[in-house]
Amino acid sequence: MLHRDDVAVLPAGFARLTSEIAGNWSPALSPDGRHVAYVSDRGGAPAVWVQPVGSELTFQVALPHPVNAVAWSSGGGWLACQAAPGGAPRQEVWLVRPDGSDPHQVAGFGTDTADNMRWLPGRPVLALTENLTTAILIDVVTGERSVIASGPLISLCDVDPTGECALLRHGPRGARRIVLHSPEPAASEPVDLVPGQEAVFSPGGGCVYARSEDEEFPALVRIADGVVERIAAGPAEVEAFAVTADGQTAAVLWNVNGGESALELIDLTSLEAVPVALPDAVAAGLSWSFDGSVLAFTVEGPGRPHGVWACDRDGGNLRAIAAEAPAPGAVRPTLEKVTAHDGLALTGWLFAPSGPGPHPTVIWLHGGPEAQERPGHGPLFQSLVQRGIAVFAPNVRGSSGFGRAYVDADNLALRYGAIEDVRSCVRYLRDSRIAGAVGVMGRSYGGYLTLAAMTGFPELFAVGIDVCGMADFATFYEHTEPWIAAAAVSKYGDPVADAALLRDLSPIHRIDRIAAPLMVVHGENDTNVPVIEAEQVVAALRERGAPHRYLLFPGEGHELLHRTARATYLRETVDWLTAHLH
Repeated sequence: MLHRDDVAVLPAGFARLTSEIAGNWSPALSPDGRHVAYVSDRGGAPAVWVQPVGSELTFQVALPHPVNAVAWSSGGGWLACQAAPGGAPRQEVWLVRPDGSDPHQVAGFGTDTADNMRWLPGRPVLALTENLTTAILIDVVTGERSVIASGPLISLCDVDPTGECALLRHGPRGARRIVLHSPEPAASEPVDLVPGQEAVFSPGGGCVYARSEDEEFPALVRIADGVVERIAAGPAEVEAFAVTADGQTAAVLWNVNGGESALELIDLTSLEAVPVALPDAVAAGLSWSFDGSVLAFTVEGPGRPHGVWACDRDGGNLRAIAAEAPAPGAVRPTLEKVTAHDGLALTGWLFAPSGPGPHPTVIWLHGGPEAQERPGHGPLFQSLVQRGIAVFAPNVRGSSGFGRAYVDADNLALRYGAIEDVRSCVRYLRDSRIAGAVGVMGRSYGGYLTLAAMTGFPELFAVGIDVCGMADFATFYEHTEPWIAAAAVSKYGDPVADAALLRDLSPIHRIDRIAAPLMVVHGENDTNVPVIEAEQVVAALRERGAPHRYLLFPGEGHELLHRTARATYLRETVDWLTAHLH
């Protein structure tokens, strides 16, 4: 480790220990369901691995950059891989044969970013979006790229079997809609279908399945001839869905009990639902084999990293494909209920050491702000509990999983309420004799909220950690990627029209109020929340001689993708909090 004043510059790959357990995610089944490709960091950085279902034999598919997602073509001949060069938010799409041969890049060249990749069923065609402005089809046989739609804030969801219509997601965060678009130049205006972010055509193109956000809780709907039919709806959110290529069965993930998962398989003719018993709390990554015989997904829980599981089409024969057992002695959290200053009901997950409180406690604030804190794998939380430090991870207003009104409750000037929620959490923890000394930390938007709470209520906190958080909305909008800035206006405000509001909400303008030691963590290649956000906080703290530390990770972006970097971050974070809370 190199020390430069108060900065610890951590060379890529440096770590004195590696306590971060590998995880496996983004499963993609071969067409017959007999093999699975997935992303794993077991080799040190996220990469694609291929494995026969029912066997422990695996091999790595070599690509030049860390990979965060993989999809298997319905013909079986190609894997599409979404890669993050330098760990930054900009992404590339590569094609490679399942045996690892013929790797080549097909999208995300230069400064462009590519995402939302999807193989069109039964066709050697990959659909994807570049820069949230251009919907593209790539014929992997001829290499031909065709643009089927362009415009601000669009993302391609699916193309019908005839190629005459496309489903696009359009709009900024919190206001996205599914529209039906015809690529023909003489076609009429796109047809608005439902508010939402995910949609696919049925196999024959006669109807559309979408995750509709038209009501308080997202639901799975079927749209045909202008009629919207609710397939899966209730007093909880449909979080994700996947439809078999024959259009007969839908796998539906529900978000229940404050952040746990429930999985159902729904017959799309009778609408009969069969529940699938999950092996742990949180599931994701639904993926059917092209023949519809096998469903793959990931599961995680406290002390159990992401693992790949599978079941048959009827929900039976649940089996682990690439999964770890839970760590012995892992603490399972309790769901706590908090009343905010204005009466709004908040919840959060409490990881507590054994024995009576009060305990030194850290409040962890998730990113997004539309993300959700869930009872998943958390090496940091488990490590802190082992040190006798409790962790409270709340879902303050603006979090997803609790309905549309809740996720919109921090838009624009309502953000003051989300900052106040942090104080309500401290009050609850102390009134309940859970917490003694309190620290606060978070990443991305959670890092911003950490700075806002430490500058707004400096008397409440004994220590803080800001991980890649925004400090000044003006510099954030100036330096972030253009597509990120455009999508953020509906949540944070317009950098010109709402300049006064954004200035008042920016912690950098009252950074001198921070009274507790603060550690600032950032990836040098981050272009989502650029490193200038960290540098101006550190410069302000250094100027007034305030106690602080700065951990800078070269070769990493908005996420710490390499296990060695995450292990170093884990160790330094635990040591920092332990030193200032005990």
